[in-house]
Amino acid sequence: MSTPSDKALVPFVSVDNMMRLVHHIGVEDVLRDLAAYIEADFHRWELFDKTPRVASHSDVGVIELMPTSDGEAYGFKYVNGHPKNTSEGLQTVTAFGLLADVYTGYPVLLTEMTILTALRTAATSAMVAKHLAPKGSTTMAMIGNGAQSEFQSLAMKAICGVDTIRLYDKDRAATEKCAANLAGTGLKTVICTSPEQAIEGAHILTTCTADKQNATILSDNMVGAGVHINAIGGDCPGKTELASGILERSDVFVEFPPQTRVEGEIQQMSEDFKITEFWKVLTGQTPGRTSERQITLFDSVGFAIEDFSALRYVRDKVKDTPYHYDLDLLADPDDPRDLFGMLTRAKT
Repeated sequence: MSTPSDKALVPFVSVDNMMRLVHHIGVEDVLRDLAAYIEADFHRWELFDKTPRVASHSDVGVIELMPTSDGEAYGFKYVNGHPKNTSEGLQTVTAFGLLADVYTGYPVLLTEMTILTALRTAATSAMVAKHLAPKGSTTMAMIGNGAQSEFQSLAMKAICGVDTIRLYDKDRAATEKCAANLAGTGLKTVICTSPEQAIEGAHILTTCTADKQNATILSDNMVGAGVHINAIGGDCPGKTELASGILERSDVFVEFPPQTRVEGEIQQMSEDFKITEFWKVLTGQTPGRTSERQITLFDSVGFAIEDFSALRYVRDKVKDTPYHYDLDLLADPDDPRDLFGMLTRAKT
């Protein structure tokens, strides 16, 4: 067999190498870096191709493709969401992604994105909270203590200065897992026995539950003035976490309206319900938080541009490091017109 040419090889970041890369840089530094990359891409939002994710729904979950391009690079993520997986000892969410050069169409990076998605989701939440949460926010309620909870907590610490996390999950074991994982990180954790207890004194309320249903994790009378709600659990049709009355009293910020109206908390509301695209806050086209008593709500469903930012970050960070290996992914015949000849000559 012939040795693959350089053009045939694509850098591949495995789960093991992603974990090594994150530990080499430091989790909180990675979260800060990702937030900076995501914010930079939100500033050039209008350059990107934008389309709602392509979703294939089943009775047990959803499989999605999330593509975008800035005209120079193209990226996509494959991701699933299967809430029933936890009971079978499997991850609710798994993902991988690819970045390609638009000029040649050749992939330039293939990477795991299960860990990377958790990191970029948390980085996005904290990046938005940095601009919308009340000044001096130090306490967050984390309602839903599954796989995303530690990442969200550390991102709020690293980017927003949060120092206390009030934890609640209907599964006490999940809460104890989260508290144990956050021990030694510099965060104070408070284990709570109800959502009501968790939000006491919290400036930021994060909801992140897995059940695919229209649930009421926060009822209208639970939410007072002057808080920021980071609603990240609603991410597909038929799945919400907040009472509609909360949305009616909040200024709601979203990523990409055509996707959020189908998948987010605002799927409960009419098509003319007022929302603000968050990129416009960053570019100064519209205000964010305007008063101390205002309720701001980030109706986050995750959008392809955030994954594109994460792919750019990993491409930049793994270059000239041992945290990837080259995958023989692309056929590269000596004569581009003679692919069959390449196949024939390999029969030895």
